Amino acid sequence: MSTALLVEDSLTEVEVITRYLKGLGLQVLWANSCEEAKEHLSKGTPDLIVLDVILPGQSGFELCRELKSDPTTDSIPVMICSTKNTETDKLWGDMLGADAYCAKPVDPQEFETIVRKLVKA
Repeated sequence: MSTALLVEDSLTEVEVITRYLKGLGLQVLWANSCEEAKEHLSKGTPDLIVLDVILPGQSGFELCRELKSDPTTDSIPVMICSTKNTETDKLWGDMLGADAYCAKPVDPQEFETIVRKLVKA
Protein backbone atom coordinates (compact mmCIF):
# COMPACT_ATOMS: atom_id res chain seq x y z
CA MET A 1 0.00 0.00 0.00
CA SER A 2 1.28 3.46 -0.88
CA THR A 3 1.88 5.97 1.91
CA ALA A 4 1.34 9.72 1.96
CA LEU A 5 2.93 12.07 4.48
CA LEU A 6 0.55 14.94 5.15
CA VAL A 7 2.25 18.03 6.59
CA GLU A 8 -0.60 20.22 7.81
CA ASP A 9 -1.30 22.12 11.05
CA SER A 10 -5.06 22.66 10.66
CA LEU A 11 -7.01 19.74 12.16
CA THR A 12 -9.98 20.47 9.88
CA GLU A 13 -7.77 20.28 6.78
CA VAL A 14 -6.08 17.14 8.16
CA GLU A 15 -9.47 15.42 8.42
CA VAL A 16 -10.58 16.45 4.93
CA ILE A 17 -7.32 15.64 3.13
CA THR A 18 -6.83 12.38 5.06
CA ARG A 19 -10.31 11.27 3.95
CA TYR A 20 -9.45 12.02 0.32
CA LEU A 21 -6.10 10.22 0.52
CA LYS A 22 -7.57 7.16 2.24
CA GLY A 23 -10.34 7.12 -0.36
CA LEU A 24 -7.61 6.73 -2.97
CA GLY A 25 -6.17 3.76 -1.09
CA LEU A 26 -3.22 5.49 0.57
CA GLN A 27 -2.06 5.02 4.12
CA VAL A 28 -1.67 8.46 5.75
CA LEU A 29 1.04 9.66 8.12
CA TRP A 30 0.52 13.10 9.64
CA ALA A 31 2.94 15.80 10.77
CA ASN A 32 1.81 19.19 12.06
CA SER A 33 5.18 20.89 11.40
CA CYS A 34 8.23 20.58 9.17
CA GLU A 35 10.26 19.33 12.15
CA GLU A 36 7.77 16.53 12.73
CA ALA A 37 7.78 15.75 8.99
CA LYS A 38 11.56 15.37 9.11
CA GLU A 39 11.18 12.89 11.98
CA HIS A 40 8.81 10.79 9.84
CA LEU A 41 11.21 10.99 6.90
CA SER A 42 14.09 9.76 9.04
CA LYS A 43 12.10 6.56 9.66
CA GLY A 44 11.00 5.85 6.10
CA THR A 45 10.20 7.17 2.66
CA PRO A 46 6.59 7.95 1.76
CA ASP A 47 5.27 7.69 -1.79
CA LEU A 48 3.87 11.23 -1.65
CA ILE A 49 4.22 14.34 0.51
CA VAL A 50 1.24 16.70 0.74
CA LEU A 51 2.65 19.93 2.11
CA ASP A 52 0.99 23.07 3.45
CA VAL A 53 2.93 26.33 3.06
CA ILE A 54 1.98 28.20 6.23
CA LEU A 55 3.24 26.07 9.10
CA PRO A 56 4.63 26.78 12.57
CA GLY A 57 8.39 27.34 12.42
CA GLN A 58 9.76 26.48 9.00
CA SER A 59 7.51 27.10 5.98
CA GLY A 60 6.41 24.43 3.56
CA PHE A 61 8.27 26.24 0.78
CA GLU A 62 11.52 25.90 2.75
CA LEU A 63 10.91 22.21 3.43
CA CYS A 64 10.14 21.60 -0.25
CA ARG A 65 13.44 23.22 -1.22
CA GLU A 66 15.31 21.05 1.30
CA LEU A 67 13.61 17.85 0.14
CA LYS A 68 14.26 18.51 -3.54
CA SER A 69 17.92 19.46 -2.84
CA ASP A 70 18.63 16.22 -0.94
CA PRO A 71 19.48 13.13 -3.03
CA THR A 72 17.77 10.88 -0.46
CA THR A 73 14.41 12.66 -0.79
CA ASP A 74 14.50 14.43 -4.17
CA SER A 75 12.50 11.70 -5.94
CA ILE A 76 9.54 11.82 -3.51
CA PRO A 77 6.64 13.62 -5.22
CA VAL A 78 5.66 16.79 -3.34
CA MET A 79 2.23 18.35 -3.74
CA ILE A 80 1.88 21.77 -2.14
CA CYS A 81 -1.66 22.22 -0.86
CA SER A 82 -2.21 25.76 0.38
CA THR A 83 -4.54 28.71 0.73
CA LYS A 84 -1.67 30.76 -0.76
CA ASN A 85 -3.04 30.52 -4.27
CA THR A 86 -1.61 33.35 -6.35
CA GLU A 87 0.30 32.74 -9.56
CA THR A 88 3.43 33.92 -7.72
CA ASP A 89 2.93 31.25 -5.04
CA LYS A 90 2.47 28.56 -7.69
CA LEU A 91 5.56 29.78 -9.54
CA TRP A 92 7.55 29.81 -6.30
CA GLY A 93 6.45 26.23 -5.57
CA ASP A 94 7.49 25.19 -9.05
CA MET A 95 10.88 26.90 -8.73
CA LEU A 96 11.49 25.06 -5.44
CA GLY A 97 10.77 21.71 -7.08
CA ALA A 98 7.17 20.96 -6.10
CA ASP A 99 5.62 18.39 -8.41
CA ALA A 100 2.11 19.86 -8.11
CA TYR A 101 0.19 22.72 -6.49
CA CYS A 102 -3.37 22.34 -5.21
CA ALA A 103 -5.38 25.24 -3.80
CA LYS A 104 -7.45 25.14 -0.62
CA PRO A 105 -10.27 24.64 -0.16
CA VAL A 106 -9.43 21.41 -1.95
CA ASP A 107 -11.55 20.43 -4.93
CA PRO A 108 -11.98 16.63 -4.57
CA GLN A 109 -11.74 15.89 -8.31
CA GLU A 110 -8.67 18.08 -8.84
CA PHE A 111 -7.02 16.58 -5.76
CA GLU A 112 -7.71 13.02 -6.93
CA THR A 113 -6.37 13.77 -10.41
CA ILE A 114 -3.13 15.20 -9.01
CA VAL A 115 -2.60 12.35 -6.52
CA ARG A 116 -3.23 9.69 -9.20
CA LYS A 117 -0.70 11.41 -11.46
CA LEU A 118 1.95 11.56 -8.71
CA VAL A 119 1.34 8.13 -7.15
CA LYS A 120 0.30 5.01 -8.94
CA ALA A 121 -2.58 4.60 -6.46
